[in-house]
Amino acid sequence: MTVDDTGSDAGARPAPDGEPGRTAGPVTDASPPPADARPGTRPDAGSDTGSDGRTDPNGRVDLPSEPEDGEDPLALRLEGLILGAERRYTPFQAARSAGVSMELASRFWRAMGFADIGQAKALTEADVLALRRLAGLVEAGLLSEAMAVQVARSTGQTTARLAEWQIDSFLEGLTEPPEPGMTRTEVTYPLIELLLPELEEFLVYVWRRQLAAATGRVVQAADDEEMVDRRLAVGFADLVGFTRLTRRMEEEELGELVEAFETTAADLVAAHGGRLIKTLGDEVLYAADDAGIAAEIALRLIETMAHDETMPELRVGIAFGTVTTRMGDVFGTTVNLASRLTSIAPRDAVLVDGAFAEELIRTGEAPASEADAAEAAATAEKEGEEPPTYRFALQPMWQRPVRGLGVIEPWLLARRDTES
Repeated sequence: MTVDDTGSDAGARPAPDGEPGRTAGPVTDASPPPADARPGTRPDAGSDTGSDGRTDPNGRVDLPSEPEDGEDPLALRLEGLILGAERRYTPFQAARSAGVSMELASRFWRAMGFADIGQAKALTEADVLALRRLAGLVEAGLLSEAMAVQVARSTGQTTARLAEWQIDSFLEGLTEPPEPGMTRTEVTYPLIELLLPELEEFLVYVWRRQLAAATGRVVQAADDEEMVDRRLAVGFADLVGFTRLTRRMEEEELGELVEAFETTAADLVAAHGGRLIKTLGDEVLYAADDAGIAAEIALRLIETMAHDETMPELRVGIAFGTVTTRMGDVFGTTVNLASRLTSIAPRDAVLVDGAFAEELIRTGEAPASEADAAEAAATAEKEGEEPPTYRFALQPMWQRPVRGLGVIEPWLLARRDTES
């Protein structure tokens, strides 16, 4: 709910320490709210009550008796149920109650991805608390202002997609009217009422699990620079001929195909220890700390899709090297190279760059050549030892120029045994 910056900013700047509307350190749930933002009051309670709301004996202002601007009453009820609070503040009032400037409040709301509401009275006590928490982290020196905005943006973008996904694919099917004459909205309210607390608990659980995994990867980094610029294997998997499919298939069929592809890819990447970075409809981007893991994922994707007659052919490109990570995404020459390798890979095949091939050879996952493998086996047999086993085979391909990256020598990756 981004806000309109027009109008005076007087009164919206943080008050000195010790005054209402300001915290001296990080804000927790136990932190007392400012005097003008406590439940049951509002900063302008004496200025406009009676014009669009009702004040109870405790000073709490209820929603207007009639929805404004043709708003759906049930939509307002659903909003109140989900947010757990009633509309009470304009953006200016919310910023003042949180003890932050209008400018900073605007930055936070825009970062979270909410639409501009001007100065409509549409914000709740939860919005005030969220502003106060972020501002408290900045004031305490735990986050810089820029970092706090990044936190708001990353959370907003991630949860926006999550919410859309759940409404489109989950609630859509569950809210089909069970009886003739019932509207979908009549079914939605009690359903959300039951689901909301369970989904909220599950969301927090998954977030904590993901945070623990990400923190573990950072702690294991060799130095501070590696925390941001790390050496990773990056892979792209791309459906062949997807553009032609879009012309031949109905929209619903196309949607089901994309969903099946993304679901299969996500499951395989996670199951084998990789990380799904993002999906792009006909393409997925994943990363792994270990070249062997990235190779296994790529070949599993090819094998799984080849056994599904409804799926087009697939091609995969993988590169290994330094990668910059930002906002859950990956950037850099290594990522660009993986993308280029995907575009020139044969159908149902995996192409890798020289650095990736060297990493597989270094870790003993693949021999430098079949001649080297035979020589190593002969030496081991002569000395009465077990011959080395290799999971993957590498075949050098012709060198070729790649736009923006110069001349590269790709390698064709395959399994060295018949196991799948």
